[in-house]
Amino acid sequence: MKFTKKALCAMTGFALLGMTGLSQAAQKWTMTSTWPASIELVELDKKWVELANKLVGDELKIEFYEGGALVPTGEVFSAVESGTIQAGADWPGYWAGRNPAFSPLGTHSSLFNAVDYANWIKEWGGAELYNEIYGKYGMVYIPYAITNNESGFHTNVPIRNLEEIKGKRLRLSGLEQGKVLEKIGGTQVSMAGQELYQSLERGVIEGAEFSTPNVDVSAGLHQVTKHWTTPGWHQSASVFGVMINKTAWDALSDSAKEKLKIAADATMMWSIAFSEKKATEGLRTFQKAGVEIHRMDDESLKTIQQVTNEVMISMACSNPDAAKVYASQMEYLQDYKDWRETSMPFNLGRPIDGPDLEKIKACLK
Repeated sequence: MKFTKKALCAMTGFALLGMTGLSQAAQKWTMTSTWPASIELVELDKKWVELANKLVGDELKIEFYEGGALVPTGEVFSAVESGTIQAGADWPGYWAGRNPAFSPLGTHSSLFNAVDYANWIKEWGGAELYNEIYGKYGMVYIPYAITNNESGFHTNVPIRNLEEIKGKRLRLSGLEQGKVLEKIGGTQVSMAGQELYQSLERGVIEGAEFSTPNVDVSAGLHQVTKHWTTPGWHQSASVFGVMINKTAWDALSDSAKEKLKIAADATMMWSIAFSEKKATEGLRTFQKAGVEIHRMDDESLKTIQQVTNEVMISMACSNPDAAKVYASQMEYLQDYKDWRETSMPFNLGRPIDGPDLEKIKACLK
């Protein structure tokens, strides 16, 4: 585990303060994020910490460090799992290499939108599955933020159809997403958000996705690309939350645990509106920068949906945990389908032609 000298001194100081200056009932948690200060997604984490500290102040104080201040992004999971720190903010898709079930817990290609994730998490059993999967690693998980579809690909040559995506080396995050990209002819390149600017500027990659328009602005993508391909089919929505070491969680009172969940519910509602407002501002920044915006043609999007469905079934059948998550999500879509379509176009928009539920259920056996 890599800690900066300054961070270690700070953590030692907080530990001593906890033994001398706080009441016996109070606890102090150290929390970090996968997002550095330069990436706007860190605001989602800060909002939850702010609300949590207000609600649970008498029993718990959360000291928050932006990404990279304590450990590198890729080590946040291990730091929480080991108990080195008590909490870590994340995007679940980062951990799909450990368990493919983390992929659909974080995002989808061409499937859920933000409200679908909120519905599934709060009323269709999703929250329990986050805790089942993270629980295998000695953690409790609280989802607290959702963003809608991401921007799409930022490039220096236009991509308007599948033919123009072939052969392109594109920065793309996500296990499911990478498999889809490869099947339609592109090559996935993985790198951290803070590396994108120079990689695009130097031509190391031919294009990149990162997040919503405002977050892409915070990464400077409007300064180093001339074209932007919409919609962001690769991530139709994304979930963010906090990993909490189980020992630290168990030491809290039931009242404190409930307050942390209430803070998460409030943050989740805020995050959808906040990210949509900021995305609107981000779009205008790209427009003012002279970036040309293209829309992938409908036939290409239809093909991408078909490929996505095949990839989801394949991923579900690769791992029983992944199968359980995908099956639960497809059951939600099936259960919600009639009301969604009856109330079109005023409810959640398009009918979703997702993967075959029965084929996914077969992987559970």
